[in-house]
Amino acid sequence: MYLVKTPGVVQPFSKRLLWKGDPEGGAVYLTFDDGPNPGVTDKVLDILDAFDAAATFFCIGGNVKKYPELYAEMLQRGHAAGNHTWNHMNGRSFSDYSYFKNVLECARVVDSKLFRPPYGSMKLSQVKAISKRYTIVMWDVLSADWRKELSPERCLRNVTSAVEAGSVVVFHDSDKAAKNMLYTLPRVLEFLAEKGLKPRTLKGVKAAR
Repeated sequence: MYLVKTPGVVQPFSKRLLWKGDPEGGAVYLTFDDGPNPGVTDKVLDILDAFDAAATFFCIGGNVKKYPELYAEMLQRGHAAGNHTWNHMNGRSFSDYSYFKNVLECARVVDSKLFRPPYGSMKLSQVKAISKRYTIVMWDVLSADWRKELSPERCLRNVTSAVEAGSVVVFHDSDKAAKNMLYTLPRVLEFLAEKGLKPRTLKGVKAAR
């Protein structure tokens, strides 16, 4: 079970979390979780370049350590990075100490003030502490690209049916999501261009009010 569009009623109860960004100028915010991943992230970068689009990559620290050249290329091409823990840790399954240590380990290789919790899962105590150092980025549009039973066409509809100015859209640059994501991404970028929406990074973005 997943929700493509995060219900608006949820957002006011989570003031410490960024669900939508500034919609000014038709901005939308495409995000990619779980990379960098050779054979997938590099293809994403090429697609984004072809549409002159910028995005934010929430990176796993262990992957950045394995593939520093790919991480550096991502930044050199004008994209933003965010912390996604060292090894995709679910905050609700671990003590605050273990979780904070994992986040800080990722911070050694990902220099960013943006953070997204894996699975969107954190304890309130973790939210309170991490929000003092990071902008915690959630989403309002979920592509569900990682779901193997989902067709690429359905993945595309998930995004195009829900995206609007200010939307934060979740994709994954992982092997698991690659088939759906690589089909969907260029078609989403075409759709955004037709609607006059412009993909931008989340650097310095504040939550929409």
